[in-house]
Amino acid sequence: MVVCGLACWRCRWLLPLLLGLAIIMGIIALAGRGWLESESEPYIQQASLWESCTRGEEDLNWSCESLMDYGWGRAAAATYLVGFVILVICFALAVIAFSIEILRFNFVRGIGGLLFVVAAFQIIGLVIYPVKFTEEIPLMGDNMFSWAYGFGWASTVVVIGCAFFFCCLPNWEDEVLGNIKPTCYYSSPDRAPYLN
Repeated sequence: MVVCGLACWRCRWLLPLLLGLAIIMGIIALAGRGWLESESEPYIQQASLWESCTRGEEDLNWSCESLMDYGWGRAAAATYLVGFVILVICFALAVIAFSIEILRFNFVRGIGGLLFVVAAFQIIGLVIYPVKFTEEIPLMGDNMFSWAYGFGWASTVVVIGCAFFFCCLPNWEDEVLGNIKPTCYYSSPDRAPYLN
């Protein structure tokens, strides 16, 4: 059985692993066509971060319009994409930081600060998209913001959590590096009456 507390040096890879998970969710959000979809049959509308597609109830072919023709579409895509690129950079920096023997905790706190910047960019993109989409694109039938949009928010939530951990990790530097000896309390049965 492996016990993994704060003093476990092998557990330092959990934070970069979570950042890798956020990257995977970000890729799904960037590539997914499920930012907006028809809620029920007939499925006549779907949209990604990059384009909006519609079709007739009997038509099998989608007719797509680029969202990059709109200023808000470019803004939403750019802010989410910039956040994603900074996230990939943070992941690379985290792998480097946790690979060296002597962990640079000030470096780790800087990664946490960058992750807050990532979260800000992603939140801006994730808020611009639905607000402006519903204002400027005619919606057909009942629609919902769907799975790819949800992956975008999931990636952002993981990034925010990792940002807090990266910023707070230097406060537990000795525990993470294993520099603190465990405290043991021992009382002998013979001395118990004298402890009162």
